[in-house]
Amino acid sequence: MATRPSPGERLLGDITQKGYEKKRSKLIRAYFPHPGGMEGMSHRPPFAPPSAARFHRRRSSGTRDERYRSDVHSEAVQAVLARHVESNVAVPMPSKRRSLVVQTSMDAYTPPDSSSGSEEEAGPGNDMPGMEHWMTRPAHLGPAHLGSTSSSSSSTQSGGSGNAGRLADSLAHTHLSHPHLAHAHLTHTHLTQSHHVSAHHSQTHHENHSAPPDVTGYSSDSSHSRPHSERHIGTIARNTQKYGNAERMETGDGVPVSSRVSAKIQQLVNTLKMPRRPPLREFFVDDFEELLEVQQPDPKQPRPEGAEMLAVSGEALGVVTNWPPSLEAALQRWGTISPKAPCLTSLDTTGKPLYVLTYGKLWSRSIKLAYNILHKLGSKQEPMLRPGDRVALVFPNNDPVAFMVAFYGCLLAEVVPVPIEVPLTRKDAGSQQIGFLLGSCGVTVALTSDACHKGLPKSATGEIPQFRGWPKLLWFVTESKHLSKPPRDWFPHIKDANSDTAYIEYKTCKDGSVLGVTVMRIALLTHCQSLTQSCGYTEAETIVNVLDFKKDVGLWHGILTSVMNMMHVISVPYSLMKVNPLSWIQKVYHFKAKVACVKSRDMHWALVAHREQKDISLSSLRMLLVADGSNPWSISSCDAFLNVFQSKGLRSEVICPCASSPEALTVAIRRLEDSSQPPGRGVLSMQGLSYSVVRVDTEERLSVLTVQDVGTVMPGAVVCVVKPEGVPLLCKTDEIGELCVCSVATGTSYYGLTGMTKNTFEVFPVASGGGLVSEYAFVRTGLLGFVGPGGLVFISGKMDGLIMVSGRRHNADDIVATALAVEPMKFVYRGRIAVFSVTVLRDERIVVVAEQRPDSTEEDSFQWMSRVLQAIDSIHGVGVFCLGLVPANTLPKTPLGGIHLSETKQLYLEGGLHPCNVLMCPHTCVTNLPKPRQKQPEIGPASVMVGNLVSGKRIAMASGRDLGQTDDNDQFLFLSEVLQWRSQTTPDHILYTLLSSRGLVSSSLTCLQLHKRAERVAALLLERGGLQEGDHIALVYPPGIDLIAAFYGCLYAGCVPITVRPPHPQNISTTLPTVKMIVEVSRSACVMTTAVICKLLRSKEAVATVDIRNWPPVLDTDDLPKKKPPALYKPCNPDALAYLDFSVSTTGMLAGVQMSHNAVGAFCRSVKLQCELYPSREVAICLDPYCGLGFVLWCLCSVYSGHQSILIPPVELESNPALWLLAVSQLRVRDTFCSYSVMELCTKGLGLQTEALKARGLDLSRVRACVVVAEERPRMSLTHSFSKLFKDLGLHPRSVSTAFGCRVNLAICLQGTSGPDPTTVYVDMRALRHDRVRLVERGSPHSLPLMESGKILPGVRIIIANPETKGPLGDSHLGEIWVHSAHNGSGYYSGYGEEVLQSDHFTSRLSFGDTSTVWARTGYLGFLRRTELTDASGERHDALYVVGALEEAMELRGMRYHPIDIETSVIRTHKNIMECAVFPWTNLLVVVIELEGSEQEALDLVPMVTKAVLEEHYLIVGVVVVTDIGVIPINSRGEKQRMHLRDGFLQDQLDPIYVAYNM
Repeated sequence: MATRPSPGERLLGDITQKGYEKKRSKLIRAYFPHPGGMEGMSHRPPFAPPSAARFHRRRSSGTRDERYRSDVHSEAVQAVLARHVESNVAVPMPSKRRSLVVQTSMDAYTPPDSSSGSEEEAGPGNDMPGMEHWMTRPAHLGPAHLGSTSSSSSSTQSGGSGNAGRLADSLAHTHLSHPHLAHAHLTHTHLTQSHHVSAHHSQTHHENHSAPPDVTGYSSDSSHSRPHSERHIGTIARNTQKYGNAERMETGDGVPVSSRVSAKIQQLVNTLKMPRRPPLREFFVDDFEELLEVQQPDPKQPRPEGAEMLAVSGEALGVVTNWPPSLEAALQRWGTISPKAPCLTSLDTTGKPLYVLTYGKLWSRSIKLAYNILHKLGSKQEPMLRPGDRVALVFPNNDPVAFMVAFYGCLLAEVVPVPIEVPLTRKDAGSQQIGFLLGSCGVTVALTSDACHKGLPKSATGEIPQFRGWPKLLWFVTESKHLSKPPRDWFPHIKDANSDTAYIEYKTCKDGSVLGVTVMRIALLTHCQSLTQSCGYTEAETIVNVLDFKKDVGLWHGILTSVMNMMHVISVPYSLMKVNPLSWIQKVYHFKAKVACVKSRDMHWALVAHREQKDISLSSLRMLLVADGSNPWSISSCDAFLNVFQSKGLRSEVICPCASSPEALTVAIRRLEDSSQPPGRGVLSMQGLSYSVVRVDTEERLSVLTVQDVGTVMPGAVVCVVKPEGVPLLCKTDEIGELCVCSVATGTSYYGLTGMTKNTFEVFPVASGGGLVSEYAFVRTGLLGFVGPGGLVFISGKMDGLIMVSGRRHNADDIVATALAVEPMKFVYRGRIAVFSVTVLRDERIVVVAEQRPDSTEEDSFQWMSRVLQAIDSIHGVGVFCLGLVPANTLPKTPLGGIHLSETKQLYLEGGLHPCNVLMCPHTCVTNLPKPRQKQPEIGPASVMVGNLVSGKRIAMASGRDLGQTDDNDQFLFLSEVLQWRSQTTPDHILYTLLSSRGLVSSSLTCLQLHKRAERVAALLLERGGLQEGDHIALVYPPGIDLIAAFYGCLYAGCVPITVRPPHPQNISTTLPTVKMIVEVSRSACVMTTAVICKLLRSKEAVATVDIRNWPPVLDTDDLPKKKPPALYKPCNPDALAYLDFSVSTTGMLAGVQMSHNAVGAFCRSVKLQCELYPSREVAICLDPYCGLGFVLWCLCSVYSGHQSILIPPVELESNPALWLLAVSQLRVRDTFCSYSVMELCTKGLGLQTEALKARGLDLSRVRACVVVAEERPRMSLTHSFSKLFKDLGLHPRSVSTAFGCRVNLAICLQGTSGPDPTTVYVDMRALRHDRVRLVERGSPHSLPLMESGKILPGVRIIIANPETKGPLGDSHLGEIWVHSAHNGSGYYSGYGEEVLQSDHFTSRLSFGDTSTVWARTGYLGFLRRTELTDASGERHDALYVVGALEEAMELRGMRYHPIDIETSVIRTHKNIMECAVFPWTNLLVVVIELEGSEQEALDLVPMVTKAVLEEHYLIVGVVVVTDIGVIPINSRGEKQRMHLRDGFLQDQLDPIYVAYNM
């Protein structure tokens, strides 16, 4: 260890201009494309001549406080980007609707009066009068941020920045000569190919819509997105789908042809295939088998190797004989012996002196104020303020005189001043937290100036309103004219400095909370003494102060220490700096000031505005105090300022950076007498810094940070560096830690917060041996750094800016600097960038938000974003989770115009930022996802089977009760015979009643009427249609009685009916093709319908949509013949086809299921037994009568069981949502059936009308069973909402239940009238992904509630089988539901065509176990659970839980996900998400969301959706599509048609508001 030089020794030393050139050329040599690129430059000198002339060219108007400027850093970033240009990185550009692009036009913005990316203050605005004459600056200006190490070389440090521009130009010309491709990150070959493709696309899509831009080829004519005028489909009714049955044209690998969206997705997939950072190896168990990866320390990571540091002491605090015993005593001394001496000069906005406050005036006015504070507030007996009470000081930044008088008035009155910012509006960013501070300090009085009081927001009565979160305050104006004169005998009591609180300084934390740091009187005095000693202050010196005088360095030097030494302060207000950034230099020259207190941004603005002014000189300055010298990026401003102003008499040793914090006050300051020793600086490796290790960069890489020292420890103080987290252990000499200070001159507590105070103000650092460093407590400063040789303090960042990602520390300021180095002037509005971290999936993730200039184009912004990602990834080795761009001037501001970071973060988390562009990169930066699942072989036939056990688990089997032969009508095999029998035995018994939209009976049918009408229909078929036995007839009827009569007419004629939903008159173009398809696929010989629909089928629109000529004959049944058929058809074979049940599945497949007469009879008997249906019963049905259980209940059950069916067409509810429930109530119905869409319509449409309905007499207390008919998992949230909503109207929650059917068996479960109530279980969602069922308690994390799908119907047997191996499963497994029943369908009718599929679906057998039984496969995943309840037979009840369709389940990362679970998570994320659908595409998860709200809010949803799916499902969303309401197609049963949606998306038919491709 002895031979190794310590880091500090390597930090010091010198670098010549020649050395710098050598280092710089070496740094960027590797990134020049080839020698040819240099030829054109060879005649130029390699660097610009050292002169200040480069600051004189015009600059573009966007600027920033330039804490982050640096040439070498800019060049490093440009070099990194050049390297990326060569690699072919194609990032798909998001698609955006035209209206969204237009909103960011120039007119939308008014130039602000203050803005900047700094936390504190803003840059000079370009909206000030006379700005033009000083705003001159080159396009690539950057004060040099070098590896240079001494001021001797600073005269030549301006070289190089022009070359950064030249380098960028040379790269642009070498690689990207094509005019359209100046920004594309693609190689020529790739571009040329895709260019043709793009041209081809634009032709193919021309006729109906122009597509969003395709980044595979930047063709000049590719429009940005679709203008509103081109949306031809805008005429369609809003609640219908916007696209028809889009036929899927796919290439061999399943990618649709001629689809821009798919091209982009392919591009995204290609990009994601590129090598990423190496995956992690180790895992921790996430309280279950899901394994989240946890970052393990990298064995190669740098570790500290130095010796343990020792505490560093400053020099002794000298005792000067004439130092006053307290600050008030100093004021008294100067106010009485030199009353005419100037104390403070305030300036107006033109720079002219506004008022000169003398020490005499300060003394007399402070006494007057102290008297009034103590005696004129409240009454004599009950004064409002007593010594020790806290008082708010609310003064604007341009009135230092009033503030100074108020501050000293409070000190003399022994009350505690709390200086705060002036609240401008009731809802200022962060003002609520300030109010919390005032409340916790017990502030009741606010001192303010007359002008400020007049400017505060007022209510209508003229009173100052109570600001949000503020306590009630008495506003007290401090101007002399408003105050009473104190009596001659009254005099303030001036004590020596003691441990009473002198003042409270506010501090804003990282999370936005505001704390008050209390400073004691003795600390105040000691701090002034140590500053006087360090800075060598003497009496009557002049000091120019540009800083905020209310807090921090501005307060300590400009208000406190200046009075102790009778100095004259020239206070330069912020408003003057904005108009004339040179004003402070002019004041130094004019007043021959010895000291100036500035920030690096003030130096930078002076550089920007400087123009060979004749009338300025800085030769009088002996000290230029840089208040934010602890910011690593301040070195650039210091170097550049020295470089330019050396010719104006500025000496290098005058620049004195200092480090300070609200808790420890001044930590370190560079001394004047240190000029013999050159200032220390070091080029540190950013990778080392991310591991908290100091490593001087020897490899001359791009990722370095140059830091300068901030001088030595303050007199009378001891400093040590401790580990930032956990026990305060001393760091090693080459380790970065938090600086701690032990001194009298520090804060003592956070007011009123004892716990936080203990952690910050009472720290006892521990050496490695376990012993304490000192018996006295240290204070944590919040500054990160190390102590170099010679006791020089180096700061590398702040605790508040620290972002921990995967065990590495990154500094937010460093990331801001890198983002700004990417074409900073061209794009980011005034350099306003916010960087913060959010926690996603147990790790911090970096979010970058920037304001873009109003004139930037979509392509500019996207290019900038992709370059920023590359730069941050290369330089910091960390991925960015989200990069957002917001319109200029929209980020929340601090009082001085900087970005309010915590409010920005809050807006991001709440979805209130309204970005105009967003790029998420979860694929690149989320590396701790669980391991993809490796599938284990399931139980095979070789496993031991004992009875009903499979390797220790009960086989999942269950059955309904037996179907017994009981009733008279059970003697009939055919439904047509049952109807004939009823027409003879009970001719006048009403079977059907149809209600109109007003709730009145529009028509009804008795048994005889139905029989007679059916006979006439049969006669019509045989006479006019000339049909044969077994012909197929399509029945295209609206829901009603005609449909039922036509159905039985077909049975009487021996034909096979197929019920078809008629086309929608307002939407023929998309609904008629489905009708035609069913007619064709079913091979119907004839179409029967009403006169109205006949006319519709022959209308112009219909003829334009489908070719009417090749339709089968269409029969109109409104005018039936009066005669009977010669004989009614009697089928001879019970297994013959009774009817075809056609429907479109949720996956978009059209399939007809064959139902035999046998199955129909068994089905009706099963439903009759389950629901106890008899002729005396009435049942209300609000379902579509075209397929499934809906059709059976509407048309078949009444004829079989004899009960009366009250028919309510669901379409009528659109005009009268209360129709169904009023009918149920008025007709006193006990059993009713509905669909989810009906239930949703009632819940949404009647939510606010329950009181009105109650008044109308709606009573649901008689309802015994309200069954939702569906082919999906029960929607618990909807059924619960419905039950809850109508509970007050008498609906019993237990009566609401669900039924479950599918294509192969139209009703497997149905909650009957008797039997146990439906049960609910909670399962672990993560186990479900592995096809395992693990029951958990309600409310436990990752729990998913599932409701039983109703009781298993009589005559139905169920088993759960493995869909792949076809083996039976235990009841702890999720598997496919197989069903054996007499009412199974007999097969598909030519819909699928393939025999194999048919036999597989309807006649499957288990691979082992009971291999003889024939089962039908439902295509749904579910599980069985034996409950504690008993059914009618006394057996324990087996409940079936349906989880989701096998076809829709998504296999992602080796696990099985159900779309509904992801959709539920997405809908919960934001109130503006109305509906959501997800589907996979080429291993990417696509999420489509419907936005309720303005299009400007669309992009807020992208990060929220991405985060929610990551956190809850461990899945990365590939594409987020934001659309209008009504785009997600829904079928008549209320089920989402996800595959249909997928086809629409891939064929560019959705007209999305925004499509985000996550990287």
